[in-house]
Amino acid sequence: MPRGPGTKTGTDSAWPARGVKNATVRFDLPPPAVAVRNLVEQAQLAHLCTVMSGMHHRRAGYPFGTLTDFASDGAGFPVFCLSPLAIHTRNIIEDPRCSLVVQLPGWTGLANARVTIFGDVFQLPPELQESAKEVFLQKQATKRERWVSGNFSFFRMHRISDIYFVGGFGTVQWVDVAEYASVKPDQIAMVEPHHTLKVLNEKFSEALRHKLSRPQLAADDAAFISIDRLGTDVRVRHGNEYSVERLSFDTHVHTVEEALVATDSLLQGASLRLRKR
Repeated sequence: MPRGPGTKTGTDSAWPARGVKNATVRFDLPPPAVAVRNLVEQAQLAHLCTVMSGMHHRRAGYPFGTLTDFASDGAGFPVFCLSPLAIHTRNIIEDPRCSLVVQLPGWTGLANARVTIFGDVFQLPPELQESAKEVFLQKQATKRERWVSGNFSFFRMHRISDIYFVGGFGTVQWVDVAEYASVKPDQIAMVEPHHTLKVLNEKFSEALRHKLSRPQLAADDAAFISIDRLGTDVRVRHGNEYSVERLSFDTHVHTVEEALVATDSLLQGASLRLRKR
């Protein structure tokens, strides 16, 4: 099997850091800490893994995973809106240790960018519930009906103990928590990224599909699924086969208007700068 930038061999303990450094430069990717912040900002759902409590009288001590929506505060710490009746909520109250697995939206294959965030989750005090609600609604605006009954409370991962990032394109490493908390996500990933992607897909998906087609292999579908200041990830379908490719911009983008101009410029060019995951 050919070795790629993300293929580990032997007992090379330094491999993850080297792999990330090389892939980050080669594929015009944001630094890993920024890439994780971008991913956390753009994803709306994640798998929250808690430790089964003894109060359930079954499988105590086993990991329990559940799909949940979430938001993040200004430092990238996850915020959750949880029901007191849910199994994972009861688990957290007894044991705050959790891991949160966040994936790139729009793609579910093993080549998908993903991050596992380890930390301790606690219920926020009453005086912080309203501010947490505002943070949550900025990202999960369709969830307003939850508070009609008042049966939900906000929790926050107060302490992040570790971060493991698999970014695709050979990017695999543990990310320093202090660096993660200190960097800012790209502006284009923070301000309504789903709207930006919707606009790009409405305007360019057909042109992108044609651009990615070859005489011997036509692309049946192409969609923008994530964006950062350096480029965008594109999901491509050829028949029943899917892949994710990296499209690099010629200039940094910070707004939807700049993204439109940069994407149009690339599609008007003779060829695209693409890298396959």
